[in-house]
Amino acid sequence: MPTKRVNVDPVRYFTNARLVIVAGKGGVGKTTVAATLANAAARCGLSALVIDLEGSSGLPRAFGLDRIGYDECVLRDADPQAGHGEIRARRITPDDALVEYLDEHGLKRISKRLAATGALDVVATATPGIKDILVLGKVKQLERAAAADVIVLDAPAAGHAITFLQSARGLLDAVQVGPINSQAKDVLALLTDPSRCRVMLVTLGEETPVNELIETAYALEDRIGVHLTPVVVNAELGDIDGLDVDPSKAAKAAGVKLRRGERQAFVEAADFRRRRRSLQIAQAERLADALPLPQIHLPFCFDAEIGPTQLDRLADAMIGGIGAIDAAAVGLADLDQVAVHGAGAS
Repeated sequence: MPTKRVNVDPVRYFTNARLVIVAGKGGVGKTTVAATLANAAARCGLSALVIDLEGSSGLPRAFGLDRIGYDECVLRDADPQAGHGEIRARRITPDDALVEYLDEHGLKRISKRLAATGALDVVATATPGIKDILVLGKVKQLERAAAADVIVLDAPAAGHAITFLQSARGLLDAVQVGPINSQAKDVLALLTDPSRCRVMLVTLGEETPVNELIETAYALEDRIGVHLTPVVVNAELGDIDGLDVDPSKAAKAAGVKLRRGERQAFVEAADFRRRRRSLQIAQAERLADALPLPQIHLPFCFDAEIGPTQLDRLADAMIGGIGAIDAAAVGLADLDQVAVHGAGAS
């Protein structure tokens, strides 16, 4: 008797873990995917909070804004009639996180002086990882407070992402007692609990980004113990009908006349498109062979910038990709248990 196909419910997928950390090699569209993830969750009726660490201008522009700051701002209002939730955002820096921490503990005067004098940089030199733990500590606080149904953290690029997420474990070894040790324990508990936190890795269908994603995936699981979501293969070209048709015949059928050189230009463009698509397919297959995780494929947007319209199109593609995931295809009764190791077929 054939096994019954079980597709993943997008709402359940988004509520599986409140915090999703989006990471990937620079240039693969990580920030766009983070914005898309938040938008997709909101289109499923959930509230979303996007956390920016690097001051990326691409995140606010994707929602039609100029900038975001430490205080929360609304990127998109909820739309009850359409069933869409609210999307908010904020930028978190180590200095801001430290100032807020000290303010909450009655040390407002000291916090301002530390921020003004740059003392945090001195502390960071003496204690590697302290800046990262300040940021992650604030993220942990937001997760505990259930600041939104889905919290999306736009993490640093892949290489730094490993160091960033490993900071809690490193500080536990370096600092044996005190508030830093307690903070590191709490952050590590968050990162390694799949019911609270997952990491979404992003790549392009190209050799170098795929190689780096594979290395990052195993490093994150082996060194830190985080749990991974399905990976996102971003900016796929997709298939186009008619690429094999002779341009001269197509022009004649359309009642137009090609100018000198145009036929060859069309032939070369079609050939380039076919080769690029073949490369993307091959790299996605290689990724699937090396990393036993489902894949979500997002289309390439032929626009100078990603704005609200493109973000909605990408969000719909993400929701469709999530809904198409077959839990049984990876030998599991439930997607919740997907991990890099031991996720083979039954």
